[in-house]
Amino acid sequence: MTRTIAWATLVAGTLDILMAIIDTSLSGGSVTGMFRSIASGPFGDSMREHAAGVPLGLLVHFAIMAVIAAVYVLAARRIPALIRNWWIAGLIYGLGVWLVMYGIVLPARFGAPFPPEPVEIAKGLFAHCVLVGLPIAWIAARAQRA
Repeated sequence: MTRTIAWATLVAGTLDILMAIIDTSLSGGSVTGMFRSIASGPFGDSMREHAAGVPLGLLVHFAIMAVIAAVYVLAARRIPALIRNWWIAGLIYGLGVWLVMYGIVLPARFGAPFPPEPVEIAKGLFAHCVLVGLPIAWIAARAQRA
């Protein structure tokens, strides 16, 4: 189970952060600024100017992803439908993760508006449903069947 959570964290976390890096770069933003912003969530706004904000941002991202992966993997051990219909469950789980992040976490910590702009909704849903929910569900299903 620990190995499954680790793999799901690594795969989904990497896909998600790569999308964030690409999106930030294409929009003319600073990737280091993006990582520092992530670190500022739990460590405060001083991380936006601190060199340690970049590695801490990456660490925070993967820590959050580990929790997201662990919740699904643990639930899948108790709910067989999450394994049987992993692709549907993964998409729905990704939607739930998106709702929590964009509907609760980001507004509470950063005052981000909910719902965000339509383009941001589309990008966020793609990232959370396709790049996070589906890989986590597939890895959990594959591990359960092995």
